[in-house]
Amino acid sequence: MKCPFCGHGEDKVVDSRESDENDYIRRRRECLKCERRYTTYERIESIPLMVVKKDGRRQPFDRKKILLGLTKACEKRPISMEQLEELTDTIERTLQNKFEKEVMSREIGTEVMKRLHAMDDVAYVRFASVYHQFRDLNEFMDEVKDLITNRKNNKQGATKKEDR
Repeated sequence: MKCPFCGHGEDKVVDSRESDENDYIRRRRECLKCERRYTTYERIESIPLMVVKKDGRRQPFDRKKILLGLTKACEKRPISMEQLEELTDTIERTLQNKFEKEVMSREIGTEVMKRLHAMDDVAYVRFASVYHQFRDLNEFMDEVKDLITNRKNNKQGATKKEDR
């Protein structure tokens, strides 16, 4: 590290502190030549996750797009913005843990749908209708029927467990 004042290459660290979010370290340094102090910030450099679109194009992962899609799907539903932020964080963390450098856009959609399905059926159907690009009412109705069937099966399974 070169001193920003005199350009000397040696310094000593006087103080180190982590940020509140633990995403960087602030260091106060003192130049060993001119004895002036300056601050540096150390941050972990992460490789950005790239999204591979259906047509093969690649673009950087953007969590804002997920949050926007969730916000639209959950409009007028009893889901707070805080819950949507947490859901977006969870999805982002899952994708970063599961994929090293690239993720297919369909994997993102699948993850969002899985999480929405567990959270709110109406929001799930709204998101699915855009994500799957249903061509007609029959495709849409098939998705709703599957949702209803799964809900009935889950309730029957829970009832059978209670009967035991």
